[in-house]
Amino acid sequence: MAAARDIVIIGGGHNALVTAFYLARAGRKPLVLERRPVVGGAATTEEFHPGFRCSTLAHAAGPLVPQVARDMQLERRGLEWIQPDPRVFAPLPDGRALVLYGDKARSAEEIAHFSRRDAAQYPEFAAVLERMSAFLAEVLALTPPSLDGIKAGDIWSLLKAGRGFRHLGRQDMFRLLRWAPMAVADFVAEWFDNELLRATVAARGIFGNFLGPWSAGSTAILLLRAATDPHPAGASIFPRGGLGALAQAMAAAAQSAGAEIRTGAEVRQITVKDGEVTGVVLADGEEIAAKLVVSGADPKHTFLKLIDPVHLAPSFVVKIRNYRAMGTTSKVNLALGGVPQFRGAESAAVLAGRIHIGPEVDYLERAFDAAKYGDFSPAPYLDVMIPSLTDLSLAPAGKHVMSICVHFAPYKLRGGDWRSKRDALGDAVIRTLAEYAPDLPGLILARQVITPLDLEESWGLTGGHIFHGELALDQLFTMRPLLDHARYAGPIRGLYLCGSGTHPGTGLNGASGANAAREILRHM
Repeated sequence: MAAARDIVIIGGGHNALVTAFYLARAGRKPLVLERRPVVGGAATTEEFHPGFRCSTLAHAAGPLVPQVARDMQLERRGLEWIQPDPRVFAPLPDGRALVLYGDKARSAEEIAHFSRRDAAQYPEFAAVLERMSAFLAEVLALTPPSLDGIKAGDIWSLLKAGRGFRHLGRQDMFRLLRWAPMAVADFVAEWFDNELLRATVAARGIFGNFLGPWSAGSTAILLLRAATDPHPAGASIFPRGGLGALAQAMAAAAQSAGAEIRTGAEVRQITVKDGEVTGVVLADGEEIAAKLVVSGADPKHTFLKLIDPVHLAPSFVVKIRNYRAMGTTSKVNLALGGVPQFRGAESAAVLAGRIHIGPEVDYLERAFDAAKYGDFSPAPYLDVMIPSLTDLSLAPAGKHVMSICVHFAPYKLRGGDWRSKRDALGDAVIRTLAEYAPDLPGLILARQVITPLDLEESWGLTGGHIFHGELALDQLFTMRPLLDHARYAGPIRGLYLCGSGTHPGTGLNGASGANAAREILRHM
């Protein structure tokens, strides 16, 4: 066996690349091992039809934690961000549509076509989210405190967060405490009367999770996501070239700092001796010794597939098996011969951001109901983008790509399996979109349907869960992934986690990777 590596990082997702960058910048020599031919995990851009390229899975960034973006100097590495305006176009089947812009006043003018009261409420709602985002951004950067005994560093971090909480003022402090455990349907109903506006805002609290708008705690997810982008409708920013361009820029930053990256290198086992990691074994049999191993894979994959259970306490194994990671998200990518004509769209320009398909809160709940009973929704909630409207590099001239995140499609189906249901899912998505854009079916040149089973088999996401595990009140902060194991260090000496299965785990923002690197360096 070759000389031991300083640090081995399993997986080349965006959080793993952030961790590699910070470790390398501190003088360590991390080796990143990615099973697929490209880095990025859920942040990749690939050709799915000749001449048509698309962000294969995620299609909008978190956005990134500002400090991470500054430290990695991604723009200097060729990354160019595209922030479409309007942010969101939300059509109705009757031909009306709600358009939300980056500017609050302009959005309020659009809302006034539906409700003057809501138009008056919207600027205050946006302002409340902005005020809370400063405090919530501090929470995202916290290492969850140890329940065995709070250390000096924890006390200082908690004191800073406490000051931020007090700076919210009495009214917002009470609001935050009351809102967090609420169902997001109740939360938006406190602010708005119009169902389309309610659904467009509420969708942020259920995206990617086994939650409906009437699920308790879904407001907490919305608020955590507001930490990096407080806009009521959420982020629509993406890099030119798709999210793969973000991963490539991150990889370049990590390599420039001193990290080594190998693709096509699948880790089959984490080796352990006397309660301490000793390295990894690859699928081809190669053994790599390491002083530390950092897993960017999800917790269930890390502990139940990569480690012999003899090295783990039986109680821990039971708890990690019960960690909820049943995905409900699928993805459909379309190659189009032109721009579809959505009802209510005055021009193609209003389609440049995200397109929200979910006209009312109860529509979102009915879509979730199907998943609860083991079926995909025949009328799914869809989050859609046509990135080629602002990034001409993604499709041939005059043609376009459409990226569709589909909710809800459960990993476990009650009848049949995903290999036989793939086309039926794709058909349901097209049929739903055709209610809002009747000419869409005739424009389709090719389609790619990615099921939750594909997410597990091709991308290594256990249960097909895009966030490495459910974002819910009992799996957040000090309980992510498990109580007593939320500080990025595993139950084996020298083993750490850095993926979305750790706090905060809320999306493509790099917070989990940055937090993990900080803790690893502190321990070293």
